[in-house]
Amino acid sequence: MDLNNTVLTGKKLRGAEKMARIPIKVVPTETTPKKPEWIRTKISQPEEVQIIKDLLRQQKLHTVCEEAACPNLPQCFGSGTATFIIMGDICTRRCPFCDVAHGRPNILDINEPKHLAETVKNLNLKYVVITSVDRDDLKDGGAQHFADCIREIREISPNTLIEILVPDFRGRADIALKILSQNPPDVFNHNIETVPRLYKAMRPGSNYQHSLDLLKKFKHYCPDIPTKCGLMVGLGEVEAEVIVLLNDLKDYHVDYVTIGQYLQPSKSHAPIHRFVTLQEFKHYQTHGERLAFKNIWSAPLVRSSYFADRQYHGEAVPNPYMSE
Repeated sequence: MDLNNTVLTGKKLRGAEKMARIPIKVVPTETTPKKPEWIRTKISQPEEVQIIKDLLRQQKLHTVCEEAACPNLPQCFGSGTATFIIMGDICTRRCPFCDVAHGRPNILDINEPKHLAETVKNLNLKYVVITSVDRDDLKDGGAQHFADCIREIREISPNTLIEILVPDFRGRADIALKILSQNPPDVFNHNIETVPRLYKAMRPGSNYQHSLDLLKKFKHYCPDIPTKCGLMVGLGEVEAEVIVLLNDLKDYHVDYVTIGQYLQPSKSHAPIHRFVTLQEFKHYQTHGERLAFKNIWSAPLVRSSYFADRQYHGEAVPNPYMSE
């Protein structure tokens, strides 16, 4: 990582500060486009949301729901679910679509796996998603920390299903996958995010082929563990590119797929190129079904961990997203 020496460990860079040094500059938008009526969320059970937030702070844990400003946070927290983000809340990458802070991360908290396991048990979660920031500063990219979290959860909640949403481990994928294959999750998820043409602008430091290879290599190590992949639309791709991407995911033996609308976290982030229509989302859904993924969810507010347990068990994408 090429952080400026003046960036202090633990300092969070967001918005314009975060975007200042990416290869293709983001021009801040003057105004944000009006959201169509199908982009909507429900505010439900605010007391349950606060209970979960209080518990997370007590255990010094973070959720990607909060850090990435997910539009589904009220619905997920209100139903007692959360996607945990481990290894801190500072990422070594600077993707312009993402609201997670960039900077020089703190050292790993060796007690985090235990605290996470205790929280999963206290919330009585039957299905948990664990993700992380990119940790290019670690020799294994943080794979051992993922494995430690899996081990701790299984020790006290043996019936809980565990999905991990991992970074690309670029430059250290082989060692990372060997570690994870020794203590595998129930689902291995890695987001490819967008089509290859947009990688330089949207995923600086990442590589489309590398992400495909990561998914396939894990399947080689653990052929019985399903793999999962998510992407956003509305960043400037065209429909034909998404179809090719879905074909690639099938060729690389991915089992579960999620497709959702990109929403701009702030005026300093990558702008929304367009709001994808419900008809186009349905087209991707239909194409994925023809390819015979185990399950594909394609709808505006779908995110990679949204109702992940329901997708895993084969349910259809939740209404009202696909209503006309």
